[in-house]
Amino acid sequence: MTAKFSFDALKKAVKAGEIDTVIAALVDMQGRLQGKRFHAQHFVDSGWQETHCCNYLLATDLEMATVQGYEASSWERGYGDYVMKPDMETLRLIPWVPGTALVICDLLDHHTHQPVPHAPRSVLKRQIGRAKEMGYDVMMATELEFFLFEESYPELFDAGYPDPTPVARYNVDYSIFGNSRCEPAMRDMRNALYRAGIPVECSKGEAERGQEELNVKYSGGLETADMHVLVKQCAKEVAQSHGLSATFMAKYHTDKAGSSSHVHQSLWKAGKPVFFDAEAPNGMSELMHHYLGGQLAHAREITYFLAPYTNSYKRFCEGLFAPTKAVWSLDNRTAGFRICGEGTKSIRVECRIGGADLNPYLACAALLAAGLAGIEGEMDPGPEAAGDIYKAGEVTEVPKSLGEALGALEGSAMLKEAFGPEVVAHYARAARWELEEQNRVVTDWERMRGFERA
Repeated sequence: MTAKFSFDALKKAVKAGEIDTVIAALVDMQGRLQGKRFHAQHFVDSGWQETHCCNYLLATDLEMATVQGYEASSWERGYGDYVMKPDMETLRLIPWVPGTALVICDLLDHHTHQPVPHAPRSVLKRQIGRAKEMGYDVMMATELEFFLFEESYPELFDAGYPDPTPVARYNVDYSIFGNSRCEPAMRDMRNALYRAGIPVECSKGEAERGQEELNVKYSGGLETADMHVLVKQCAKEVAQSHGLSATFMAKYHTDKAGSSSHVHQSLWKAGKPVFFDAEAPNGMSELMHHYLGGQLAHAREITYFLAPYTNSYKRFCEGLFAPTKAVWSLDNRTAGFRICGEGTKSIRVECRIGGADLNPYLACAALLAAGLAGIEGEMDPGPEAAGDIYKAGEVTEVPKSLGEALGALEGSAMLKEAFGPEVVAHYARAARWELEEQNRVVTDWERMRGFERA
């Protein structure tokens, strides 16, 4: 069997006893897979047509609390159903789980059967459709960083998440020997994802103890987001099978580097990259300049979708490779937007602002919306920044807090036009709830600081 297969192939695999479970999964606001495990025979008999879920799944926080204040889902509205419509183009084997296939579902309104506008997959599909109407195909890739720890998830949970023990004891960035302690789990991840039809390129140690990076080949925008959520699912489940744990927090420790999810982007037409112009300086076409100009102009407005939690903003600090300035530069890792592949057909925009905790559908949609606005407005990105951009003077800053990013989100006319005002309001409520919870909860830091001395 191939990793990504047709419905007919699934039927044959079920009949042969090779597949006994089909996971039907939606993507929630946090970028996690939620859904049901079907007996495979029931799925091929009827479940493939549609199933249903409670609409609170797009109105909860990380802890699955039923957050109030959403227009689309509340106690007043009775928490009705959404239709989960399997996208059969996403049907694939999940090799890290025996006898299992998975399909990603779109969410539809239970009464009208129209796409739920604030569902992450709907948000991205709308922007990809907008690009298509302008004549462009969207190509993207996401790089994911995460930490591997020796303790299991239950061990850490039961102990209240004390300092976990990194699998690597020292910085093993690029070290082949140093990363060998992580390799049993990383090898299983690479191989399982590849067998699932996800074109893994490589993995490597990153710039902190126990930190890993896993890279997947670029693809269409929607498929890139689909693969991203499966990479995270696989990494956690494979780590769990090895008695380890993995975290995609943007910043798990005060004194350690954060984990990012850089997003690479380019537009194509008729199978050719339109960001490339062999006659232009650095190979950057006029269209690419406009696209980049839009992302710079709207960088603060879209930051919430790249950094959705209060913890996300603790990653933005000098000297640890996370950007603090929304400027562009050629092959410079201190810039918020780095131009990669200059002078070649692979030239692209790499946004370095996003953390590993982002929702890939929302992040890709926001970046695309800003870039397309730049093309429509023929925006100029301005001159390239150079040198140590942490020390740059009067330039646009990446928001320093979730509250600052929320203000920019709510004031964004561009996003309200691109996503719809109701979608912006929905995610603004999610941001506000995160801030309300941060302000409500007493932290270990506060107790340590003030228990005796206050």
